[in-house]
Amino acid sequence: MAVSGELRARALECLVETDPAAKTAGVAALAAASASGAAHLDSAAVLHPGAAIPGRPPRPELVPPRLVGRRSMATVEGRAMLIHALAHIEFNAVNLALDAMWRFPGMPPRFYTDWLRVAKEEAAHFSMLSAHLQTLGHQYGDFPAHDSLWEMAEKTRGDILARMALVPRTLEARGLDAIPPVRAKLAQAGDLAAAAILDVILREEVGHVEIGNRWYGHLCALRGLDPVPTYAELATRYEAPVLKGPFNIEARRQAGFTEAELARFA
Repeated sequence: MAVSGELRARALECLVETDPAAKTAGVAALAAASASGAAHLDSAAVLHPGAAIPGRPPRPELVPPRLVGRRSMATVEGRAMLIHALAHIEFNAVNLALDAMWRFPGMPPRFYTDWLRVAKEEAAHFSMLSAHLQTLGHQYGDFPAHDSLWEMAEKTRGDILARMALVPRTLEARGLDAIPPVRAKLAQAGDLAAAAILDVILREEVGHVEIGNRWYGHLCALRGLDPVPTYAELATRYEAPVLKGPFNIEARRQAGFTEAELARFA
């Protein structure tokens, strides 16, 4: 991938890349360049995409969530459909982290390196799930998928506070609740390799949600806003999904949710 040496511009180039393998390789190269000091940061630059956002392959076909199909753990194909859905979530998560890097100028340097870390780890998650999917006789793109995660990114593209509130600490935080029961189903079905992958994903997703929580708190403090009522107002304004339990309270606590916030999940 031919890329420039500026961190946010390179993130944008990774974002518009359509080939999943090239995108994940580009993210790994960008993380290495950042760690070595080869990629410098211009946090004030106003960037403009040269291609459609996000870059994605022609498949999977994107359909409404109700049309994705049922995933029976009793068959290999059903398990493959589930792994495919998880891989699609991780692919979207790579794009979401890259989008946060290029789209929002003027943040402290750590904001951009935090989201680069997220992009790198999400890319690794996608690669692990894609490789496991191949052991089940399928590849990414074989099944339809939905686009709910990216739809919220579109809604919040004009306000970094809304983005931090409603993508990492709302939609992605739902993974903290959803992964343990999914892992249990896969393990019960005998897919211990997939269960081990989900162990890694859950552990690292706690850190990703913590990053969203931390920057949401930072932005609320800058704007003189109370985080709890501000979140409720943003969720209403942007029509965020209503969260349903059961909730992984301990994982959410580790990810930086306050006791006041956790009380509403009790």
